[in-house]
Amino acid sequence: MSAPTPQSKGSLFIVFLTVFIDLLGFGIVLPLLPIYAKSFNVDASGWTIGFLMGSFSAMQFLFAPIWGRLSDRYGRRPILLIGLTGSVLFYSMFGLATSMSSLTWMFVSRFGAGIAGATIPTAQAYIADSTTKENRTRGMALIGAAFGLGFTFGPLLAATALFTAGDAAISPWPGYTAAGLSAFALILALLKLPESRQPDSSPTAHRLFDLPALREALSIPTVGVLLLTSFVAVLSFAMFESILSFLLKEPPKEPPEVGGFGFELIDVLLLFALVGFVHALGQGMVRRIAKSVPEANLATLGAVTSIIGFLLLVIATSQGSLPLLLTGMIVEAFGFAFIPASIQSLISRRSDPARQGGILGVAQSLSSLARIGGHVVSFPLFYLTATAPFWTAAGLMGLAAVLITAVIRRGKDFEAAV
Repeated sequence: MSAPTPQSKGSLFIVFLTVFIDLLGFGIVLPLLPIYAKSFNVDASGWTIGFLMGSFSAMQFLFAPIWGRLSDRYGRRPILLIGLTGSVLFYSMFGLATSMSSLTWMFVSRFGAGIAGATIPTAQAYIADSTTKENRTRGMALIGAAFGLGFTFGPLLAATALFTAGDAAISPWPGYTAAGLSAFALILALLKLPESRQPDSSPTAHRLFDLPALREALSIPTVGVLLLTSFVAVLSFAMFESILSFLLKEPPKEPPEVGGFGFELIDVLLLFALVGFVHALGQGMVRRIAKSVPEANLATLGAVTSIIGFLLLVIATSQGSLPLLLTGMIVEAFGFAFIPASIQSLISRRSDPARQGGILGVAQSLSSLARIGGHVVSFPLFYLTATAPFWTAAGLMGLAAVLITAVIRRGKDFEAAV
C-alpha cells in the first residue's frame, strides 16, 4: 500500500463543509426530538424518551468501528458518501413520522440516522490522513467546529422551518429541511471531495474488526486511559445536550428544582443555537492556541470549566434563575469545546497511521456508548428532580479531569518499527 498523499487546505475545507451541512440536520432534529416525542403521549417516567434519544447513539456505537475499518480498506470517500445518502433517507423519514405522530417510525428514523451518522470517525480519519502531527489538533478541531456550527444554525433553521410553515408546534418541515441539507452535502461531496488515501488490499484490511491490532493499540497505557477519559467526558456532556431542550420547554413547578423554565418552542431553538454558537467559538479558540498549548492542558482546562458550568446550572435550576441558566449554558458549552479535539488528537498521534480509521472508530463508538447512557438516564433523573442530571454530570466531569491530569506526562507519539 502506498503512503497517503497529503491533501490541500481546499480538501480539508470540503470535508469540513460536507460534515457541517450534514450536521445541520442533526442540529435541527436534536432539540425537537424529546418535545415531539412527549406530544405522542409517551410514558411519564422518561424512559421512552430516553431510549428514543439514545437510539441514534446506539447505532453509532455499533457501526462506527465498521465504517472505520471499511474506510481503511476501501478509502474514506465512498464511506462518507454512503453516510450522506443515509442521512437524506432517514431525515425524510423523521418528517413523515412527525406528520403521522408515529413513535414507531420516529424510532426507525433515529436508528437509520444513527447508522448514517456513524461515519464521523471516517471524516476524522480523513483529516488525520491530510495533516501533519503538529497540525493534528487544529485539524481535528474542524470536526468539533462543524458540530458547534451545526448546533448553532441547525436550531435556527428548525425555527425558520416552523415559522415558514405557519406552525410553532409540531411540524414535519424541520425533518424535510434536514433531508434537503444532507442531499446538498451529498452532491457537494460527489463533485468536490477527493480521496485522502489509497485503498488497503492487505489481508488485515479485509477484517471489519482487526481485534489483534486494536488490542495492541489499547495495550498502550495512554491510549486506553484517553479512551476512558473521552467516554466519561462525553457521558457527562450528553446529559446536558439531551436534557437542555426539555428543561427549557417544561413549565415551572413548585419547588423549582422539579420543573423547567416554560419557554415557547421557538425560544427553545434560539437558546439551543446560542449554545452551539458558544461551542463553535470555543473550538475556534482551540484551533488558534493548539500549537502553543499541549493537548492535555487544553483538555484539563475544558473539564474544569465544564464542572463550573454544571454547578451554575444546578443553582439556576434550583432557584429558577434565568440569568444563571444562561450563564451556566454558555460556560458549559465553551468548556466542553476544549476536550474532544484534544483527546482525539492524542489518540491519533499515538496510534498506527495505517489503522487510524479503526482506532478512531473505536473512540467514536465509545463516545456513542457514552451518549446512549447519558441520553437514556437523563430524562428519568430529570423526572426525579430537575437538578439531578447536572449534579451527576458534574461528578462525571470531575472524574474526567482526574483522568486527563493522569495522562499529561505519560506516553509518546507512535513510531513505526525500523
